[in-house]
Amino acid sequence: MEFVIVGFGRVGMRVARILQSEGHDLVLVENDPEKIRRAEAEGFDIVEGDGAEESVLEEAGIADADAIAALTGNLNTNFSACMLGKHYGLRTVLRIDEDYRQEIFEKYAEDVDEIIYPERLGAAGAKTALMGGDFNVLADLTDELSVATVRIPEGSPAIGERVVGVELEGDARIYAHGRRNESMSIPLPRTVIEPGDEVAILASHDDLSAIRTFLRGEEAAA
Repeated sequence: MEFVIVGFGRVGMRVARILQSEGHDLVLVENDPEKIRRAEAEGFDIVEGDGAEESVLEEAGIADADAIAALTGNLNTNFSACMLGKHYGLRTVLRIDEDYRQEIFEKYAEDVDEIIYPERLGAAGAKTALMGGDFNVLADLTDELSVATVRIPEGSPAIGERVVGVELEGDARIYAHGRRNESMSIPLPRTVIEPGDEVAILASHDDLSAIRTFLRGEEAAA
């Protein structure tokens, strides 16, 4: 597949490395000279310029790409890049910071295919969103991290809590959520966990067992 990645910061760099390691074709768009030098040193194809400009994205090959991920720290740039991607018929993935209000989230969510929160999702999850994959999977992401799905039963201590507010073992995060018999997606900031919901967690291998036990309420039952 062919991708355009706007932004080679912390998130864009990791997503680009994952896609490159899997043999995909990608072109980066970046306007920071230091980040450009770093991308070139790693062997990436990169176009210098503003990712919100159509001419820059055309130079990056937007007309022939399958998807675009706008992963800069600037929401306006990200949204403009995604709207241009939509114009060219691409799948669009928009980065948004975790602290935006729900109405802001909903405004942008209507116009793009996927919204990601880098603080929770991680680069491998962003790659999944970019390629159109769903979150109903159990798969190793790296040597240190895993993704697992857990069904929330009656009696779970997580019931009634906001998805984004559930505190888990270590640095684990819930990055996707779905109601019973529905596909999982990135949760809205005010989404509350109900019995029968399913959540996808990103955690270290060592923490998975304790996290499953907690979410299923097995400690309380014991």
